[in-house]
Amino acid sequence: MKKNVVVIFGGDSSEHDVSCLSATTVIKNMDTEKYNVILVGITKEGKWLLVDSVKDIEDGSWREGEVKAFISPDTTTRSLVILAEGTYKLQKVDVIFPVLHGMNGEDGTVQGLFELSKIPYVGCGVLASAVSMDKVYTKIIVDHIGIDQAKFVHVRESDFEHLEEAMDRVEKEIPYPIFVKPSCAGSSKGVSKAENREELKAALYEAVKHDRNILCEETIVGREVECAVLGDRTQVKSTCVGEILAAQEAAFYDFDAKYNNAESKTVVDPEMPEESKAKIKEDAEAIFRAVDGFGLSRVDFFLEDSGRVVFNEINTLPGFTSISMYPMLWKACGLDIPELLDTLIDQAMTRYR
Repeated sequence: MKKNVVVIFGGDSSEHDVSCLSATTVIKNMDTEKYNVILVGITKEGKWLLVDSVKDIEDGSWREGEVKAFISPDTTTRSLVILAEGTYKLQKVDVIFPVLHGMNGEDGTVQGLFELSKIPYVGCGVLASAVSMDKVYTKIIVDHIGIDQAKFVHVRESDFEHLEEAMDRVEKEIPYPIFVKPSCAGSSKGVSKAENREELKAALYEAVKHDRNILCEETIVGREVECAVLGDRTQVKSTCVGEILAAQEAAFYDFDAKYNNAESKTVVDPEMPEESKAKIKEDAEAIFRAVDGFGLSRVDFFLEDSGRVVFNEINTLPGFTSISMYPMLWKACGLDIPELLDTLIDQAMTRYR
């Protein structure tokens, strides 16, 4: 019997459009002999809409839909509530596949709704999603397990009442240039690089527009590399290493360099010492376990010229577009996207047995 799989995409974060692109890849690679795929899109305004087809996602017309559909938190129904023409019906759901990036997508909020519904869902749970989305608290956890990472200072919104003192604290711990990042904004939104105190102040004001917690971080000079992780409560596996080659004019791999610059490229299994590759894989798996990861994650690092591997961040719902590193890395390991999706769905079902 086919499983009813609800693919939820869009969302109200800055990564809304990327989520739509990821969703089309996921939907087109789902085996329709195994799954009855039901599409639900969330507009930037927060409307949950039933979507007819992947074509509607590709041309953007889904946002004009009139049939509302949302997951019921009522444990006894385990259903999608569909509202149309003044009435409603319940559609039984076997598994939810969220393709939601950024805030309200991979930060534990929507995962909490899924937990309330008691419907199996793909990916990390509430805790792993929340702490991995928060750069400050991820770094605190990674510090605890002894993995190398950039020096950092946590600045809170309340520190702006005595901002000069906060900047003194940052400058005492970290040399310039300093990266300033909103702790939970996702995909490099609000990130700045400060070369001096004046730029640091401007960067802090920019970051606080996006989040009340701010990460000030040491600049690491090195190659930007990534590793894909797939795991459940019994085993964790990782892929070969991928490398990001940002467009030359990009000061760092920011949102535009990731998604809007065709000159930014990805390389699967680049040349590097075998011990560095092994260390990246080892650290990626250790961090995934430390945050209580489940299903999928992409763990990002810097590789210094000295060979030192430095942790950057973990993404619990990495991009799934045709050029995204996560599916590319698993394909290089012999796991095509349809098989990868099967594995993730099977893991989701197993977690609830």
